[in-house]
Formats: sequence, C-alpha cells, structure tokens
Amino acid sequence: MFYKDIAETILEETEDKQGKLEIWFDKALDWIAAKGVLILLTLLFLFIGRKVIKLILKLVNKGFERRKISQSVSGFLISFFRILLYVLLYISAAALLGFQVTSFVTLLGASGITIGLALQGSLSNLAGGVLILILKPFDVGDYIIENGTKCEGTVVGIDIFYTKIRTVDNRIVVIPNGGLSNTSIINVTQLGERMVEIKIGIAYKENMSRVRRVLEETALDCEYNLDNREITSFVDDFEDSSVRFGLRFWVKSENYFKAKWAVTEAIKNRLDAEGITIPFNQLEVKIHGQE
Repeated sequence: MFYKDIAETILEETEDKQGKLEIWFDKALDWIAAKGVLILLTLLFLFIGRKVIKLILKLVNKGFERRKISQSVSGFLISFFRILLYVLLYISAAALLGFQVTSFVTLLGASGITIGLALQGSLSNLAGGVLILILKPFDVGDYIIENGTKCEGTVVGIDIFYTKIRTVDNRIVVIPNGGLSNTSIINVTQLGERMVEIKIGIAYKENMSRVRRVLEETALDCEYNLDNREITSFVDDFEDSSVRFGLRFWVKSENYFKAKWAVTEAIKNRLDAEGITIPFNQLEVKIHGQE
C-alpha cells in the first residue's frame, strides 16, 4: 500500500510538471507568433550591427597604425571599443524586442561608478598613459625634464600606467602617467639641436671686445659646435665685482653636456693664457683705531 501511494504521488507530480511545461511552451509559441516579425527584424539588426562594429574597429585600427601608436595601446583600445560596442548592440536588441532594460542600464551605471571610485588612481594613470602614447609629447630615447618634481633623464620605457626614465647617474625613476600627463614637460631632444649657454664673470678693467673675441673663438674651436648656427657672446649683467658675460652656441642634443663641460674648461684655459682676470668676491674689513 505504501509503495502504491508513492507511485501515485510521483505520477501526479510528473503530470503536473508536464502540464506546466505545456502551458509554458504554448505561451512561448504564442509570444513567438505575436513577435515573429519583430524577432526577424531584431536578428537582422544584430547581423547588420555586427558587420558595422567590425567595420568601425577596422577603421579605428587603421587610424592607430597611421599615427604609429604602440601595439600594446592599440590592442587595448580595440578590445575596449569592441566590448563597449557589443554591449550597446545587445542592449539595443533587447530593447527592440520589448524587454525592459532600464533597470539593467541603471545597475550597470552604478557598478561603473563604484568601480571607477575604487580604481580612481589606476584609471588616472591608465588615461594618462593612453594620452601620452597617442599624442606622443615624448618617445623612448628622448631626454625630458618633468617640471612637477624637477626629475630629468632619458626615457627608457612607456607603459600603460608608468613611464620610466634613466637619470645621468644611471638610476631608474618610475613616474605615474596620471601626474606626468597633467604637468609641463620639457623635451630637450625632440628637435635634435640644443643651445649651450655659459656665463662667466670678468674683471671690470678688461677690454670687453677682447673678452668677447676669446669666448667666440673658444666656442668655434669646440668639436661639437654646429658650423651652420650662429655663435653669440654678450654682456649679460654688471655684478658687484665683475662684468658677467654670456656665450651661446649650438650643438646636437646628445652632445649638450659634453660640449658645455669642454667649452667651460677651455674658456678658463684661454682666459688664463690671454691674461684676462676672472675676479672673485672679496670682503674688505677696515678697523678704525681709537684716537
């Protein structure tokens, strides 16, 4: 008797499930019949939308190639755009079929805000890295001066989040791209040539024309001087114990420090050989005795 009751219960539950399944199936058929044309239009919309997305991504990729954007950055941006466009496509398709997507979009927006606040610093560095790699204010191998921290050196790497520079004393400095993209940067190698400026104090008694001639000849004799650029010497200021002279000449960017050091030393030797005095500050103390 016990087994008979169990069997009848299982049979009733099975018939009930079959009945519910048939009802659900009938409703689905009714919905498909009612939305048949709309479903076909939605499928056509998805088909055309996928083709349009592929065309857009292809055009964007060609644009990146023309601008010679780094492969890592272009790949990242293409993947980001692909996900974004497909999400918009499927949301639009669901809305076309009559589904309520407002709640989903609201939830998606709220999640995006929460994630954005949690990763604010990283997203700032990410955006800065993308801007640097797209706009190219500097490139690997350039010597830059970052005015925010007064850090300078040769760029050895540009990543999505950080830029690495090597200082003249062979240290690697890692700078977040978020700050680097929001401060002024001096790129001293981008134009290929750089002006060297040297200033030196000369005694008031010396002949100015003679001093200028010595300075210009010294720069002219420098092996790094560019012959096609002008050499300029001038009186820069009158100081307490000397006349300050300035000397300007042009060199290749990579020879800047070597040229400046070599000419500074050569100027001292030439002035000594010419008998021209380089004064130094003196303090005279006079003590008056009591009468």
